[in-house]
Amino acid sequence: MEYILETKNLEKKYKKFKAISNLNMHIPKGAIYGLIGKNGAGKTTLIRLICGLQKPTAGTYSIYGISNENKKIIDARKRIGAIIETPSLCLDMTAEDNLKEQYKVIGLPNYDDLSTLLKLVRLDETGKKTAKHFSLGMKQRLGLAIALVGNPDFLILDEPINGLDPEGIIELRELILKLNKERGITFLISSHYLDELSKIATCYGFINNCKIVKEISSEELEQDFRKRIQLNVSNVKECVKYLEEINMPYKVISNETIDIYEKINVSELVIALSKRDCTVNEFSEKGESLENYYLNLIGGAEND
Repeated sequence: MEYILETKNLEKKYKKFKAISNLNMHIPKGAIYGLIGKNGAGKTTLIRLICGLQKPTAGTYSIYGISNENKKIIDARKRIGAIIETPSLCLDMTAEDNLKEQYKVIGLPNYDDLSTLLKLVRLDETGKKTAKHFSLGMKQRLGLAIALVGNPDFLILDEPINGLDPEGIIELRELILKLNKERGITFLISSHYLDELSKIATCYGFINNCKIVKEISSEELEQDFRKRIQLNVSNVKECVKYLEEINMPYKVISNETIDIYEKINVSELVIALSKRDCTVNEFSEKGESLENYYLNLIGGAEND
């Protein structure tokens, strides 16, 4: 698998305080990678390291296969766009002038694609209206347009929907999905809004106590989210035979436990299994949200 970003035992210390420690991360090309962790877990520090705003104390990372210890890392970072914490906007300037400033900052010779970017983020009709009069959603979209100057293929967004109203959240979500699908842009998104993140992320990294404790794809995670009925039975073999006969999707979890992945009349199931010398000792509905998964994972990690 090709990775846009890979870290190996990355560490950042401030005197005696470790902000991140032995952190290993893998972001596949074309992914929307959701970075999840509580405040102080090391998310923003990690992003600052990747963007070259700070240097690691130990460990390494690579962008497009180029190590941070290689001088060519400077060129690799030119392919990154980022919004860290809040967009850097000139509030007394129009959307167009804000973009022009970014073109100058990164040394582009002309304003090619400027009108395309404004149209992409739906700010092409704001005219002489200055950014200080923009809504929060408009400011966030302008920040994203600025991050897209130079045509990067990796975007890093730190809490991009903080403070946005529902309409602003939907607009930003659709824009991220459009950029990912149509331009093939890889995203690293740090967010506390786990329900919203679950609608767009293709994989996740869970950070706790300054390190990544779990990386998982959305497909793998969906298996845990999938609503199901869990049975505790006295005779798993007979239960499996019956479920096979009625073409009911299932998964054997243990010698006593089976998950059923379709709605089923539990009373009829209990009667049918009892005729096969199989007793249903217990049953319960399962299925959880990304938030519950995270809380269960972090709770377990903190008890390791």
